[in-house]
Amino acid sequence: MSAQERRESVIRAATAEFARGGYHGTSTEAIAKRVGVSQPYLFRLFPGKKGIFLAVVERCLHDTTRIFEEASDGLSGAEALQAMADAYKRLIAERPEALMMQMQMYVAVAAAEQEGDHEFGESVRRDWMRLWDTVRAPLGGDDDTTAFMASGMLINCLVAMGFPAEHRVWTGCFPADAGKVRPGE
Repeated sequence: MSAQERRESVIRAATAEFARGGYHGTSTEAIAKRVGVSQPYLFRLFPGKKGIFLAVVERCLHDTTRIFEEASDGLSGAEALQAMADAYKRLIAERPEALMMQMQMYVAVAAAEQEGDHEFGESVRRDWMRLWDTVRAPLGGDDDTTAFMASGMLINCLVAMGFPAEHRVWTGCFPADAGKVRPGE
């Protein structure tokens, strides 16, 4: 395997580990073991645990941004919104670690900020703003983008907490989806 292929393996393994255990609850030893390499080899590929985590965050946000770009290509307004919502629902249904990684990312930034590490948050916020701008372009403005992202965060929280699809808490989450399948169905 080339160094780039090994790096990709580390990012995939670290995504699974960080999604499950968070930044502080995941050891580089667990990541190395999942990949089948030594810890010193990890640190030849990345400058440390923080570097691995930030690479995973970048990949997670990049993948979500790409999914929104592809879904909304050539669309605008309500059509783009529905296409991006459908694409995101597929993403979190097919790759639940992507959702959990997002949730862990928000917690890690808050913890780093409290510890005085503002560089960590700046890096994540920069990548997250690319996601925001990708959503904003086809929706045409900040108000629609805010509503879309707010609905997405509610859905993230409900899915992460394991609310079953038939639970009343889902009512109204998908106004354009009346009668369609909800996450978890």
